[in-house]
Amino acid sequence: LSSSQLVNDLKSLSCSISSALTIGRESFFAVLNMKNGSGCSHVFILVATISFFLKSKAFVPNGFCRKFSKLIVFQHKLGESICEYHEVKIPTSHEGIPRQMISVEDLTPKIMELLENSLMQQGAINVISRHTTTAVCINERESRLARDMERYFLELAPPDERSSSSNAMAGVRYLHNDIDQRPDSAEESQRCRDNGWNIDNEQELQKWRDQEPINAHSHLLSMLVGSSESIPVVDGKMVIGQWQSVLLVDLDGPRDRTVGIQLLGYL
Repeated sequence: LSSSQLVNDLKSLSCSISSALTIGRESFFAVLNMKNGSGCSHVFILVATISFFLKSKAFVPNGFCRKFSKLIVFQHKLGESICEYHEVKIPTSHEGIPRQMISVEDLTPKIMELLENSLMQQGAINVISRHTTTAVCINERESRLARDMERYFLELAPPDERSSSSNAMAGVRYLHNDIDQRPDSAEESQRCRDNGWNIDNEQELQKWRDQEPINAHSHLLSMLVGSSESIPVVDGKMVIGQWQSVLLVDLDGPRDRTVGIQLLGYL
């Protein structure tokens, strides 16, 4: 199935479905699993529509079923809308002072608790890190894998030789860690002021520099992993795999951290 044929078929299907829809309080989600004749490729298309006119039947274009192996329609009657935001403190599971340790905390139990208490049935949960040296991802929560992650990440971005990390590597230096030269722009200077640092005073400026960690590698790793995830909710359950968990990866710990969790959908 060529790209042009796919586009034409989707346009035709969209027009056909549109004729069977009307704006209202109900909604359905159709997942189309397309497989070509040789079985070499799969395309998953999520079509979200506003409402479904109960007495009409969506017309499928001639030949469409021969090209698309499966058409599954999930129809739900939606209740009242819901939008909740929670700022959640995540205590570290490790002891000791911050030493630029890389560790993993499982957010899944807390998210499931918030979901259950919210009574939300359909929608999505957005999870965002509130730090520039932590990351959020979906993967397996397993202790040995967590140690593999730490080793792999430190190979990708080794700590600065000036770092307090026990993994500091000789010869590695990052511009961000040249604390004595910061702030080096009007924008950064203003951000310091906005965050309560009177850097126009020499003593305050030195205090700010003294508390700044040598952690450029942690920032870089956070950018690589990502700072947020969005998880679908269907029938009151998160749509994640059997071995998947929502994880907070601390790249500059151990520290107590916070995450933002938003529940957006319908009861």
